[in-house]
Amino acid sequence: MPAMTKSAREEFLAELHVGVISIARAEGPPLTVPVWYRYEPGGDVVVQTGPESVKYRLLDRAREFSLLAQTETPPYKYVSVSGPIVRIEADTSKADLSAMAHRYFDEASAEEFVASLEGETVAQLHMRPERWYTADQTPA
Repeated sequence: MPAMTKSAREEFLAELHVGVISIARAEGPPLTVPVWYRYEPGGDVVVQTGPESVKYRLLDRAREFSLLAQTETPPYKYVSVSGPIVRIEADTSKADLSAMAHRYFDEASAEEFVASLEGETVAQLHMRPERWYTADQTPA
């Protein structure tokens, strides 16, 4: 499959996809789970998770992760990106929680989701993309 150009891969990653995150762990194979994320071309990949979660504990220890975004129907495309965690915000602002929720939900559902997190702590982690792997099966 042909690889994507730099601009195509960044635009694709910025589109709405449920990502699949992989995090190294010493006691077994990597943890690989779906995750919401956001990305703007040239920026960091941002994910949010509870600080009590297995995902957070592994991210805090590994200090890097990989994220895959893909299409589910032909023509198949994917972007896989890996890099170091460059910033951890221990308590995500309500504005950032809302922005992520609005990325994945309609208005009413996003507000309901954010309200369900009232009193909860959610961490926000920023990964700087360093390694990119891509493919695009779109006919030329």
